[in-house]
Amino acid sequence: MKSYEEITQWLFTQVPVYQNQGMTAYKPDLQKMEDFVFYLGHPEKNFPSIHIAGTNGKGSTAHMVASALQSAGKKTGLYTSPHLVDFSERIRLNGHTIPNSFVVEFVTSHCDYFLAYQLSFFEITVGLAFAFFAKEAVDYAVIEVGLGGRLDATNVITPKVSVITNIGLDHTHILGSTLAEIAMEKAGIIKEKIPVIIGEYQQQTYSVFDAIAKEKKAPIYYANTIPLPPETVTDLKGAYQQKNLQTAHAVVQHLLGDSNKNSWMSGFDHVVKNTHLQGRWQQIATNPKTILEVSHNKAGFQYVIQQLNNEDYHQLHIVLGFVKEKAVAEIIELLPADAFYYLCAPANPRALPTPDLCKLASHYSLNFSEHQSVAMAFANAQKKAKQGDFLLVTGSTFIVAEILQLKPL
Repeated sequence: MKSYEEITQWLFTQVPVYQNQGMTAYKPDLQKMEDFVFYLGHPEKNFPSIHIAGTNGKGSTAHMVASALQSAGKKTGLYTSPHLVDFSERIRLNGHTIPNSFVVEFVTSHCDYFLAYQLSFFEITVGLAFAFFAKEAVDYAVIEVGLGGRLDATNVITPKVSVITNIGLDHTHILGSTLAEIAMEKAGIIKEKIPVIIGEYQQQTYSVFDAIAKEKKAPIYYANTIPLPPETVTDLKGAYQQKNLQTAHAVVQHLLGDSNKNSWMSGFDHVVKNTHLQGRWQQIATNPKTILEVSHNKAGFQYVIQQLNNEDYHQLHIVLGFVKEKAVAEIIELLPADAFYYLCAPANPRALPTPDLCKLASHYSLNFSEHQSVAMAFANAQKKAKQGDFLLVTGSTFIVAEILQLKPL
């Protein structure tokens, strides 16, 4: 039997991986996934699930919900993507990553099927998660949508509740160019007579959610109408997490009600401890204050800028890089002009080349330096940042992942 390292390397190289390839690995069709779960014996039918979609905040919300359920004593599975450091981060049980041995056994047992039916990396990992959660007989599995909703591989489940955190303009080349079009794709997770909870909405998206919920006879709830106790706090830093907290609270309130409420509410303040979430306004150093933030689209950066406005510092330093397909110019327009930027590209085939990013930075008259790697950009920023300064690393999950893999930080 091959080692875990060999198995995960095989997955990254032998099957289409959206994380590395983008659109060429995206399979907008549920038939293969439906056939796959049939082949596996429908593991997704053997546990209650919570299905979470949205442009931003779905990962944080998923971790908050999982943490609250764990704190209530529920055996909780959590499926999210992408991973930052190791593949196993995608699939957790009560905060612990899936055992390497289960990954090895699953892939070696079914690899012939993967190849024969040309499954994508994401389809394989979703099936792996479902099989693991079924074997462990979880009380709940919190399932984060990968991309969109309607045609996402996770959308073969019939959850206890569907959740849509918000809608923004991201992945427009796949999901549509307007908020209403993107909302239609996300709302594809709404199931017949299954309750749906909406986090944030605009007039364009409200009408979409309302119409589809009525069509599906699905009870619809808006998180802002479910009172959030004023003492509710979360250990996830960043003012933008308040919206996610409100949504997560609405979800768990719907699932558990007031039963054992003090216990499950405490889970919101122990998300990092319970689930090991990283990269969301994560502080890794104090002097200078150094923050890792995985925001990678305009809507996410609007929250980042708001958060920066609440910080106190002498000079702002930003290590910045992106993948292709993002509306980078729209993001750069938002960025503070008085910061110094350390521009780089993640070690990923989808990376936006640094010279292209430099051209945009020049066009918007940003002060920047160009670097051959994320590590070099970060080292240079650390060298130049002084006491009382602020250092932010952002633009892509892959940029943050490379910093987390540096030893020591």
